[in-house]
Amino acid sequence: MLTVLEVTDSLSSDDEKAVRDPLVAYNIARFGKSDRRDLAILLRNTSGAIEGGLTGYTARGWLYVQMLFIPEELRGQGLSQRLLAMAETEAQTRGCIGAYLDTMNPDARTVYEKAGYHPLGMLEHLDGGHMITWLCKRF
Repeated sequence: MLTVLEVTDSLSSDDEKAVRDPLVAYNIARFGKSDRRDLAILLRNTSGAIEGGLTGYTARGWLYVQMLFIPEELRGQGLSQRLLAMAETEAQTRGCIGAYLDTMNPDARTVYEKAGYHPLGMLEHLDGGHMITWLCKRF
C-alpha cells in the first residue's frame, strides 16, 4: 500500500476528526478514560457580557488552565489571583492534586509565580526573542 504524506495549512473539522478519534481511542485503550471535565470561570460586566475569565479542564487528577484573560481596565485588582484560586478550589473538589499552565507573557508569569506556580520547563528562541514557560502547582 502506498502512503502519501500531505502538508497543508487548511484542516477541515472532518480531517481533524480523522486524526483525533483514533488517537483518543488508542489513549483510552492504553491509559483508560481520562475523566476530563471542562471548567470555566467567566468575568461578566454589569450588562452580563463576558469580558474575560478563565477556561480549562480537569483530567487525570490535574487542572489545566488553558486561558486566563483580564481586560486592561480591570488589571491590578487581584482578579487573576481570584480566578486561579476559584479554579483550584473547584479542581480540588474534583479530586485534583495540582494545576499546570503555560504562558509567553512575562507579566502573566509573574502573576502565576505569585500564586504559587513554579516553572517546570521553557521553550526559548521563539520569533521576536520570546519564550513559552510551563508552570505547575501542587495543592
